Amino acid sequence: MTTPMEDIQPTHTSPPQKAKKSAEIRTHTIRSAPFSYAHLELSSSDPASHQPELDDLQVRSYCASALARFLGDTGSAIPVDLLKVRGNRAWVRVPSPDLAAFAAAVTAWPGTTDGGARVVLRLLQCSDWLGCMVGRDGQEDVWKS
Repeated sequence: MTTPMEDIQPTHTSPPQKAKKSAEIRTHTIRSAPFSYAHLELSSSDPASHQPELDDLQVRSYCASALARFLGDTGSAIPVDLLKVRGNRAWVRVPSPDLAAFAAAVTAWPGTTDGGARVVLRLLQCSDWLGCMVGRDGQEDVWKS
């Protein structure tokens, strides 16, 4: 008995699918941060003298002076939160939209005279993410008193 060829249906086999190497458990889009952070250092023009120490009031005063001088009343309205002040360094938080203006104001600030030596605030670094600035090793150090 012979079967005509037109009655035979060809079977299609698909190639074996590769197993997925990883599965996506959850995704999350990081929105822009509401605050940005800046690391400041008080620097003296007289290296022979001792490094000046900062306190909370000085940091507030210097930042307010820099913002008011650079941006006038608009700069005075920018809120600056002190996170930590130790030695001649300070960590501050400002609203993210104001970070560029804050950085420009601190950079352009001519400083003040303390004991015959000119002292200025230097902007060491700034970022929208605090963890990116301090790194994994120093992250806990920011919150120690």
